Amino acid sequence: MSLQLPKYELYEEGGQIRRSSKGVCSCIVEGYGRKKYKNEFVKFLVYAQASCDETELHLKFIFASGYINDDVYQVLKDENNKLGRKINKFIQYVETQWK
Repeated sequence: MSLQLPKYELYEEGGQIRRSSKGVCSCIVEGYGRKKYKNEFVKFLVYAQASCDETELHLKFIFASGYINDDVYQVLKDENNKLGRKINKFIQYVETQWK
C-alpha cells in the first residue's frame, strides 16, 4: 500500500509507515536476542508496541489525506490493532511467566 502513494508522499509518509511497521519486527527480534535479561526483553517489546502505535498514526494520516479508501483503512487498522493486542499479551506473559 505504501508504494502506491503519490510520488511526493512515497518517501515522506510512505517511508515513515514502512519504517514504523518494520520497527515492530526489529524490536521483537532484538529483544529476543536479549531474552536472558528479562528487563531488556520487556523494554524492546515495549518499543515494538510503540512502533505499532506509530504505524497506526501513519495509517490515519494516509487515510485522512485521501490516499486510501475506508475499506482498505479499516482492514489495515484492524490488522495493526490485532498485532498490538498480541504484543501487549506477550509483554504481560514475559513480565509474569518468563524465566
